[in-house]
Amino acid sequence: MDQTGQGMDEAAYGTTGKAEGAALRLPLAGERQPARGRRWRLPLAALALVAGAPAAQAYSAFAADSPHLFGDWGGQRTALEAAGVSFDFDYVGEAATILDGGYRDSHVTKYADQFALGANLDLERLLGIPDAEFQVTLTDRNGHSVNDRLSDPGATVGGSSVQEVQGRGPVTRLTQFWYRQRFFDDALSIKLGRIPFGDDFATIDSHFQNLAFGGAQPGNWGNDIYNWPISQWAAVVRANLAADWYLQAGVFNLNDSNLDNDHGLDLHHSGTQGTMYPIELGYTPTLGGMAGTYKLGFYTHDVDNRAYGDGPATRTSDTNTGLYYVIQQRVTTRGGDAKRGLTLFSMGNTNHGDTAGIDRYVSIGATYQGPFDARPQDDAGIGLAYLHVNDDVNDYIDYYNATPAGSLTPLPRQGHEYDAELYYSVNLTPYLTLRPNLQYVANPSAVDSVDNAWVLGTTVQVSF
Repeated sequence: MDQTGQGMDEAAYGTTGKAEGAALRLPLAGERQPARGRRWRLPLAALALVAGAPAAQAYSAFAADSPHLFGDWGGQRTALEAAGVSFDFDYVGEAATILDGGYRDSHVTKYADQFALGANLDLERLLGIPDAEFQVTLTDRNGHSVNDRLSDPGATVGGSSVQEVQGRGPVTRLTQFWYRQRFFDDALSIKLGRIPFGDDFATIDSHFQNLAFGGAQPGNWGNDIYNWPISQWAAVVRANLAADWYLQAGVFNLNDSNLDNDHGLDLHHSGTQGTMYPIELGYTPTLGGMAGTYKLGFYTHDVDNRAYGDGPATRTSDTNTGLYYVIQQRVTTRGGDAKRGLTLFSMGNTNHGDTAGIDRYVSIGATYQGPFDARPQDDAGIGLAYLHVNDDVNDYIDYYNATPAGSLTPLPRQGHEYDAELYYSVNLTPYLTLRPNLQYVANPSAVDSVDNAWVLGTTVQVSF
């Protein structure tokens, strides 16, 4: 993410999943929720009474077993959740130090972070609307990335980021503002509102700091696909075809003004560039008691973009299509515990036509949950990613360098970039994680004249 919509590694403590998106976390990105059926309802007018009523405190602030740093608010948090109102307050900070290499070969350290404030309203409990919910999330990003020292500033196409949380600049944004209605015992759902692409499509459970290993990879390499924290007006329809199969499709309005930092909290943006249509088929089996996820997706849109090739930079084309896949499968358990063990993953993305900057991406890796009996809540991971710059980009670079302007300030030719990361998550409590990592970037910004770089990183995550 640049889609750090995830919260703490709650799966390590016996709850479910990751927040990109329950007592409540932000809704899981693309998570299939269990069918809820009919539940007791609470009129909205009674909410204040429930919130103000005495309640048993489930967990106290700063307690080692509390899922939140500030605990249960004297029981009020649990009372609000019972009434249908759940809150999430999360913080993610990422530090990175260039140990060696990069374009400037400078040993610089930079820090970037994100605060996320989310609220989920169970509209069945609040208003008696069966199987309906509303989600609103604000995010605030700050800080800087070492990539401005790592990459060649003259590169026509950028590579990956070693601090994925820094993407889209320092600004407060309305990241989620949507309504979801489920039908037919969760066989069908419709989601409407302001939605990031990575909420539902090409999602993966990831704790890596490098952008090349996060979810919704088409948003990193495809044109006009906005990941967290950017949202756009959209509709997503999902059909659960069977217990372990689903098909979903979306319609996303594309508007560059969504990227404008001055309009981060605006609901309405004038004008439009076009419409994107993603579709995804998913298979979520449990094989021998071990969970897996397999996704295959396609997207297309009609926005005019710069067309690379043997010609000036003013050329445009509306050819914007791509394919992607996501595979994540637990392959071992530890001590009979299905929540612990080795998981393998791979992701891939291809973008077609002369508008693609990065036309091929693939990653592979492994994670291990609970590697030590003394630390069953910890996890570790290793990953390798490959990015390839479209040959049409180099055709443009050769054209530009043959002009008078290019002879004075030539552009570097670009080929491919490799990214690797090794991390270990020290989950100190259910609400606090420290995650040191070591990254290696070969050919930063896909320019082979830039020195390969070693980067030392640290992620801190707090759930308040």
